[in-house]
Order: sequence, then structure tokens, then C-alpha cells
Amino acid sequence: MQYLDKTAINYAAVLDFTEDLHMSRGQFNILGSMFYVGYLAFQVPNNYFLQRFPVGKYIGVIVFTWGLVLFCAGFAQTFSQITALRFLLGLFEGGIYPALILLVSTLYRRKEQATRLGCVWLCNGLAGVIGGLAAFGIGKMDDLGVARWRWIMFIFGFITCFVGAIAFFFLIDSPRSKYLALNAEKEILVEDRTRDNAVVRTTVIKTAHMREALRETRLWVFSIASFLFSLRNGGMTIYGVQITRSFGYSKLDSILLTVPIGVLDVLVILFCVYLVHRFNQILYVACGTMSVGTLGTVLMAAIPNPKHKLIGQYLGLAAVPTYILLLASISNNVSGYTKKIFYNSMMMVFYTLGNCIGPFVMAHEFAPQYIGSFIVYTCTSALGIICLLVARWRMALVNRQRMMRVHNTVTNVEDDLTDAQDPNFIYRL
Repeated sequence: MQYLDKTAINYAAVLDFTEDLHMSRGQFNILGSMFYVGYLAFQVPNNYFLQRFPVGKYIGVIVFTWGLVLFCAGFAQTFSQITALRFLLGLFEGGIYPALILLVSTLYRRKEQATRLGCVWLCNGLAGVIGGLAAFGIGKMDDLGVARWRWIMFIFGFITCFVGAIAFFFLIDSPRSKYLALNAEKEILVEDRTRDNAVVRTTVIKTAHMREALRETRLWVFSIASFLFSLRNGGMTIYGVQITRSFGYSKLDSILLTVPIGVLDVLVILFCVYLVHRFNQILYVACGTMSVGTLGTVLMAAIPNPKHKLIGQYLGLAAVPTYILLLASISNNVSGYTKKIFYNSMMMVFYTLGNCIGPFVMAHEFAPQYIGSFIVYTCTSALGIICLLVARWRMALVNRQRMMRVHNTVTNVEDDLTDAQDPNFIYRL
């Protein structure tokens, strides 16, 4: 729902959305970025809320609230109104990914987390399929009293409110949830899982964890990579349908062509989950996927025939799992409850900055082929790959040092030690 709702204007853009609200191209860029301004503004309070409130209830509240905001967007009459609503949409959606990452890292073993996070982001591909088909169907409607783009906001917003209400009452957010009805045997399994993932929920905010994180090279190279990868995501998410239309396709055909993009998203993520499970090399797989995705942007810049550029657009989808794997690496390799939340929040901050700036790379002077934009995305993606390799090298170095030493101490997971404090902690590369 998060992906579907934030990309609603992507579909609306070719259904007279910009014409009805009398928006220029520059204003549409602002609209795309305003979502991420709200997203960024929420990261600090979100860090606090995640530590103070039950995650399941919290997710239910923010999902219901952004669904209500999206529904209200269907009533917008001016650019100012839709801009304010996009800010609020980003504000409330800004809490969902850190909450889901925390949920996965709490409920699953370290070796299971990449697969589970892959399943979370796989739903973005499913949202692309469902959203494309729904928007195509709505595009065939004869307005039915209101503009077709308004129906997109109404329908998507109503469904999201319903999902939020279900999450509030029924989402399991603890391995000891009453809905699991644990017996003595299952309690032992839960204890074993907790020791493995090294996550014990605490409401105490430990500033020492934050200071430790800020001193780590790994935090900053991961943050820079998050920013660089998100630049292309910001542009391609907001302008995806319009880029396809620039290849010479009609409005409705451009929407329909987002369906195979969603299908490819799902297939690529499933394949990457398999590779990680098979070879146990999270960051090498991430570098590989971004390399293929970067080749896609090279082709979009280099292929002269506009309709053949669609090959590059589809190949560029290989980059989608890269950010998922970056987050999976953090989920696997950062322990200490406050430190884990802080790391995830930093990723969201830099992710937001990249997505906020990304649409402006699709500058008017680069239209309609956007060759300059694709060159920028190619260079930033290559730099991001280097950042991932630096982070992997640093963790591998610590692993070698720890395995050369003999430790007789047994780590008590209830102590909430960070990965730097725990001499027995081995990073999963």
C-alpha cells in the first residue's frame, strides 16, 4: 500500500492531473519532492515513537492516517492544496519502512531476514501490477461525475484505511504475541531465535549506541550509498509512466506497460533472495544487481530508437533489490536496539534526500530523451557500488580480527550489547 499510494500521482499524471490543477513541469517536480520532505521530517520523531510504542499498533495508526490523507487528495482543487497533502502523505508514510525493518529483525533469525525483507519489497512489484491494471481500468472510465485521477485517490485511499484498521488490531509485532499461543516447547524456540537475531525490545533510549554508530565508517558509506541509489529511484518513480510515454506510447498504453515492470520487479527480487540464500553473500549480490541496473540506464541513454529504450528501462529494474539488500545487511549486522533503530533512521534520512532531489535530475532541458539524466543516474549508481564494497571490506576485516582471538565469554542477549561491544558477534557479509 505504501508504494501504491506514493506513486498514485505517477498514474494520475497521464490522466489530466496536471492539467486539472494547472501545474507546470517544475511544480510537478516540487510535488514529487514534497512527499520526501514530509518523509524526512518524520524520521526523528519516528525514531522516538518506534522505541516508545508497540510496533503493531503504531503501524496501524500511520497506515490508516496516510490512507485518509490520500483519500482527501481526491478533493484537491489547487496546486497548494495537493502540495500540502503530498507533504502529509510523506510525513505519515515516513514511519512505515523503519517499522517493518524493526519488525522483521525482531521476529526472524538473521539468516531469514534477507528473505523476509525481500518479501516486503516484493510487494512493491505486486503494487505496480495491481496499480497499473487498476489505473488502466480507471482510465477507461467516463469520469463518472469526477475526473479519473480523482478516482485513483479515492479508491487507493479507502483500501489503505481498511488495511490500516486490520493492522492495528491483528498485526503480530512480538515473538511472544498472545496470538501465537506459545507452549513450553515454542517458548524455547523463541528464546533461541532471540539469541540469534540479538534484538531485545527496550523502551530505554541509549545515547551511547547512537554515538558509537556515528563513529563507524560503515554508517556513513551505507548512508551515502542509500542517497546515491535513491536519486535514480526518485526520478524513475515519479516519471516512470511519463518516461514510457516519451518513447512514443499512448497515455493508456504507458500505464499498461507498468504491469510488466511490476512483474519483473517481483521476479528480480525472488531471484536475488535465492542468490543470497544460496551463496550467503548479501553485499556482493547487491553490487551485482546494481551493476545490471546501471547497464539499463546506460542503454536508455545510448539507444537511439525511442521505443527500443524500453529494453533499458526494464533492465534497469535489476537495481530494485539493491536497496533491499543494503537494509538486510544492516538488519543482520547491527545489534543493540537503539543502535539498530538509529542505523535504520539514518538510512531513511539519506534515502529521503536522494528521492527528494532525484526528480529534479529529470530536468526540462534533458526532455524528451533525458540522456543527461540517465548519465547522472549511471554515475551515482557506480559510486554507490563502491560504497557497498567499502562497507563489506570493513566488516570482513573485523570478522578476521575476532576469529583470530579466543573468547571464553558467553553473550547474554538480554544485555542489549551492540555488535561492536559483543566480541562473539560475526558479521554476515
